[in-house]
Amino acid sequence: MRHLRPVQELREIAERVLFAETLEEKLRLGPADVIDASPGPSIALPDAPGRPQELRVRADGVRVDFPGIHHLDDDRERGIMLHFLANHELLAAELMALVLLRFPNAPKEYRAGVYEAMREEQAHALMYVRRMKECGIAFGELPVNDHFWRLVAPMETPIDFVTRLNLTFEQANLDFSKHYAGLFRQVGDTATAAVLEKIHLDEIGHVGHGLKWFRRWKAQGETDWQSYRRCLNFPLTPARAKGLAPFNADSRRLAGLDEDFIRHLEVCEHSRGRTPVVHWFNPNAESHARAAMIGKPWQPDKISLALELDLEVLMLGCCRRDDAVLMRRPPSINHLTRLKNAGYELPEILTVGSPAGRKLGGLRPWAWSPDAVEQLRPYANDVSPNMDQPWREALPPKWFSKEIGLRLEHALGPVAETGALLYKSEAILAAIARHFLRGQALLKAPMSYAGRGHLRVNAASNPIKTLGWIENTLASHGAVVVEPWLDRVLDFSALYEVKPGGMVSLIGLTRMENDAAGRFLGIQISPKWGTLLEPEIAVFLFREARILEIYQKQIPEKLTTLLPGYVGPLCVDAMVHRRTDGTLALKPVVEMNVRLTMGRIAWKWMKRHPGSSGGGLRLLRRQTLTEQELTELTNGPGIFLNDPNTATTFLAYWQVK
Repeated sequence: MRHLRPVQELREIAERVLFAETLEEKLRLGPADVIDASPGPSIALPDAPGRPQELRVRADGVRVDFPGIHHLDDDRERGIMLHFLANHELLAAELMALVLLRFPNAPKEYRAGVYEAMREEQAHALMYVRRMKECGIAFGELPVNDHFWRLVAPMETPIDFVTRLNLTFEQANLDFSKHYAGLFRQVGDTATAAVLEKIHLDEIGHVGHGLKWFRRWKAQGETDWQSYRRCLNFPLTPARAKGLAPFNADSRRLAGLDEDFIRHLEVCEHSRGRTPVVHWFNPNAESHARAAMIGKPWQPDKISLALELDLEVLMLGCCRRDDAVLMRRPPSINHLTRLKNAGYELPEILTVGSPAGRKLGGLRPWAWSPDAVEQLRPYANDVSPNMDQPWREALPPKWFSKEIGLRLEHALGPVAETGALLYKSEAILAAIARHFLRGQALLKAPMSYAGRGHLRVNAASNPIKTLGWIENTLASHGAVVVEPWLDRVLDFSALYEVKPGGMVSLIGLTRMENDAAGRFLGIQISPKWGTLLEPEIAVFLFREARILEIYQKQIPEKLTTLLPGYVGPLCVDAMVHRRTDGTLALKPVVEMNVRLTMGRIAWKWMKRHPGSSGGGLRLLRRQTLTEQELTELTNGPGIFLNDPNTATTFLAYWQVK
């Protein structure tokens, strides 16, 4: 008479997988035909799974770094990698056992699927253990980590489990396992490649099983992506659902993920270790500083609002991959995909009002004006101690005024073209009259920017109109800058970074493109600035004007005294002009901006573009472009950095050299 094998309870097997203290017991596969008649009570969360001594997490924190891809032809390096992967598979099996024991009342169909996936994870671990042994590494020979356990085990509901393990860590393995299987085949290790290919196929099923139940349990009316983001808690983020390997959209489709989810995930980024710096675009800094100075609220006009909304995407270029940008209106997925496909790494994007939720490495607005101070105040306590860019109070209003540039110019030694900051109508009119003796005068509102708030006057100008402009500007700015109108030949800027302790570094020089009235149009930039200059101008600047002496040495020496305690970016605008006798002259300081500038933005985008030898950033008015011109630019050699489909007024176009 044949003896019938007793049918085992699912709970019994789950307890063995979770609590056994020998590897043989933990990896012994249970039968396929278990019963789930006595799921028992929910267990308390254990501190750690049962493990043999050599596979327990070390209390001293000693760890081994994951090997890079450049040593896959070395047996020991392959074995070290397989050791990492075997521990991950063992953790996955233990976590699946945990979910079976923590949620005995979950649907039977769900529990059966988890049980089958647990058996596959045990098989994966066995395959890795055997393969690493062939590479000369024993399981437990190296320290192991409990990363998966710490992030998944504290789950409170089954949807926590499918969100954290199935849709995050196992989804990331869709990228890793596929990519590394190909790499191992390239170095001739077909045995390891076959293991990874088998695991890849099983992971598609695991993600699909989790997705099926996620859709049953998630809030109705939300997309998969919306629910997934809401269900994750830091430090888990959607970016963790991508492996450190090429993004594998096809396998995600096979698992059942929809196109909306896949496209959002592909462009989603988040810090994976380094504390992120949060960037913020506040291009109307001067207006906010002026409002604070005179004690009157500032009401932005349509152009000012358009600057904020249309161009805030430019701050993406200022970020390292682990950084974040705080945005009023995040770009569309289509536009982020275009940027990513063009070769730009994307940072994390936060929407205004969203909490940081973790430690930050700093705060970096366009400018530390009163609006940035208030916008970033909620993140002040999130910045880790001793970081270089903490939250701070607003900069002195005069640092946003053209007064600071005049002070720098006087510190260098004023030139004949140096302007004057005047506070009375009579003094302003007298200064204008003096400039009429030789030509024309240029009036500037002290806290204007980008060439706005300027008035060019000559002997034929309407005196009533001029006086009205002067009086209005005195009322709103408190002063007027008067300087001679110059026959400009070249506008350029010097980009600096002021570091803690007052050290000032020259980042580079740019060539600015301004219209006839001095309003900003664009930037040309190159690592070799001299290549942007006409020969006559280059000879003048480098031989006669000795600009390197001025901008590398003299100006940095003056800035520490002028800007005590300042840390961050700044820019000095300058010009070359032609005198009436035909000779060239340098006006070394047109103005100084104690903040980011479009020149610095352009420099950052150049640095982020792979293999770039320079380029140009142009700001275009959308309403001035015909549909044909817009199409030609879209299909041309450059790229719109902001989205032409959503921008209302300004388009930022970047063309790589």
